[in-house]
Amino acid sequence: MLAVIKTGGKQYKVKEGDTLRAEKIDGEKGEKIIFDNILLLADDKEVKIGTPLVDNAKVEAEIVEQGLGKKIYVVKYKPKIRYHKKTGHRQPCTKIKIIKIS
Repeated sequence: MLAVIKTGGKQYKVKEGDTLRAEKIDGEKGEKIIFDNILLLADDKEVKIGTPLVDNAKVEAEIVEQGLGKKIYVVKYKPKIRYHKKTGHRQPCTKIKIIKIS
C-alpha cells in the first residue's frame, strides 16, 4: 500500500513502516496522529487519485521524536561599507513513523 500525504505545505510518498522527517507537528513522543489530506492511494490492483483529496482515506502515524533540522546559514553582505553578518537557523521538525494506511 502506498499513499501521498500533504502536511506542512509539502507532499510525502509513504508506505507502512516508513519513517520520515516532516515540518513541526504538535504532539508528544509516542502520540498517534492521523493524516486526512491524502492526495493519492495505491495498492497492487488499483490507484485512487484525489480531486483534490481521496475520500474516506487516512494514514495513521506515531511521533518518534521532536527535534531540529540541519543548520542553514544566512549571510547578509553590503559591498564597499564593510558590513557582513552571518546567522544560522534550524527549522523545527518532527520524525514520524507510518503505522497504517487505510
